[in-house]
Amino acid sequence: MLSRANRLTRGDDYRHVVRRGRRCAGGVLVTHVVPHGGDDVRFGFIVAKSVGTAVTRNTVRRRLKAACRDLLPAMEKGRDVVIRALPPAATADYATLHAQVQRCLERTR
Repeated sequence: MLSRANRLTRGDDYRHVVRRGRRCAGGVLVTHVVPHGGDDVRFGFIVAKSVGTAVTRNTVRRRLKAACRDLLPAMEKGRDVVIRALPPAATADYATLHAQVQRCLERTR
């Protein structure tokens, strides 16, 4: 699980990242990244009902959080990241989600 310091919690923060951030789209997710003045990397996740049932959405969210936790030490500090899962994420395995997150974070560097 990501620590509180590494999570976006306010709706205004989500909106700011999605509207102002650099965007990278993959087959199963869209990533938005924007720099901020802090020392932490903060993540937010958007998994809409179009992805599937509540169980499916929570599974996708947990897999995305685990992928971000694994990639956290290698990331530049002072960035906000919002990851929006697309409907194909429901059938994607962890390795696919991890690879997509890693690719998008490297491209938005």
